[in-house]
Order: sequence, then C-alpha cells, then structure tokens
Amino acid sequence: MSAPDTAARLHLDLRVTPPPLLGRAVRLVERNAMANRRAWMIFVSGLFEPVFYLFAMGVGVATLVGEVPGPDGPVPYGVFVAPALLAVSAMNGGAYESTFNVFAKLKWGRVYDAILATPLTPRDVAVGELTWALVRGSVYAVGFLVVAWLAGLVTSAWAVLALPAAMLIGFTFAGLGLAATSLMRSWQDFDLVQLVLLPLLLFSATFYPLEVYPSSVRWLVQLSPLYHGVELVRGLMLGVFAWTMLLHVVVLLALGLAGLRFAIGRFDATLRT
Repeated sequence: MSAPDTAARLHLDLRVTPPPLLGRAVRLVERNAMANRRAWMIFVSGLFEPVFYLFAMGVGVATLVGEVPGPDGPVPYGVFVAPALLAVSAMNGGAYESTFNVFAKLKWGRVYDAILATPLTPRDVAVGELTWALVRGSVYAVGFLVVAWLAGLVTSAWAVLALPAAMLIGFTFAGLGLAATSLMRSWQDFDLVQLVLLPLLLFSATFYPLEVYPSSVRWLVQLSPLYHGVELVRGLMLGVFAWTMLLHVVVLLALGLAGLRFAIGRFDATLRT
C-alpha cells in the first residue's frame, strides 16, 4: 500500500472511530455546539427564570419571612430557597433542551433524517441529545450557583458538591424529556410540558419545607422527581449529610435511565420508518 493510501486510510479511521464513553453520539454533541455558537443568548435563556425567582423570593420575601426550618435547624429563608432554585435551573436546562429543541429537529427540521444517513444510529441520537441537554443544564447550574454566591446565599464550602448533583438532576429531566418528546405529535402537546414543570416548581418543597404541607398530601410531594433533587442539593449546599441522600441519587438516576431507555426504543421505531 502506497504512502498516500496509508495516510488516507488512517484519516478515515480517525474520523469514524468512536471516541470512548459516548461513542459516535459525541458527533451529535459537536453538531449542536456548532449550531448554538451564534445563539448563546437563547441557549442560556432558561437561567433567567430561577434567577428572577431567587431575587423575588430569596431576597425580597426573605425580609418578611426571616428563618425557616432547614435540614439541620433554622436557616435564613434566602439560604433555604437558593438550593431549590439551583435544582430548578438544572431541571429547566435538561427539560427545555430535550423537549422543544429535540421536537423541532425531529418533526420540523428533519435533522435526524440526515443524521441517520451517517454511521450514527437512533441510539446515538438519543444519547447525544441527552448529553447536550446535560451540558445545557450544567451551564445553568454553574451560572446560578455563581449568582447565589454573589448574593451571599452560599454558606458552606460543601456547596461545590451541588454542581454534580445538579448535573444528575439535568440528566434525570433530560431522560424524561426525551421520553415525553418521543410521544408528542404536534406543538400543542408542549402545553403539557408547562403543565408539568410549573407544578413541580411550586410544589416540590421548593419555597417552603415539606412539613408545611398537610400530612395527607406529603406523599404526593415526595413522588416529584424535583423534590428529590431539591432535597439533595439543599443538603449539600448547607453541608448537612444524611443517608437519605443516597435514596435521592438512586431515584434520580433510575428515572433518567428509564427515560433514556424508553426514548431509545421510540427513536429506533420512529426514525427507521
């Protein structure tokens, strides 16, 4: 084999050989990064909502409320709310990217039809989109944590562990979002997304402790995936550790994996037809 042929063969091998961990799905992540490099304002737009809530509730209302029960005793209301809104930031990043944007590429732009003409498979599409949603959720989490720190609402050095916890929350809602998107048929279905996300925001022990709820409905609050994320992040940001954190991690991981597995099956059925 001549030198030019060998060089061409090596170039081809490097181009199509999947990198470790994500495999060929990383190519979809690269494509999304390139597509969003000139639309960064839209990319970070979901961060604004929890930041507005932070200053409205954690700073404004905090002056009226004072202290509330925390995981290990009373804490200022702003310190209580900030971890929950960090979890909301991660939820928004994972959910928005895996629903609205994925549906646009699936039903309107027909992007995946072109992608499947390459060596990528429906599984690569699902994993790649979940990974990109996780990136978006992580950006929201980092941005929000910086804002909370500047506002003086971060009281423990353990708060740095809230970032991987927020990534886990983003993974959970990205997986669930992909599963939901694979079932949607029109843009009107996205009214249901807001119908789910808003109650999760308001009723997941986000703005007040679980003990405030009537005992007859506390179990319903504890079924919320955001509740598990809020409790996990709140404990980490306050430096209060308990065995129940492992339960929260297991629940979030299981929901994310279940959503991803369902989405892979649905994408494989719909994109190959």
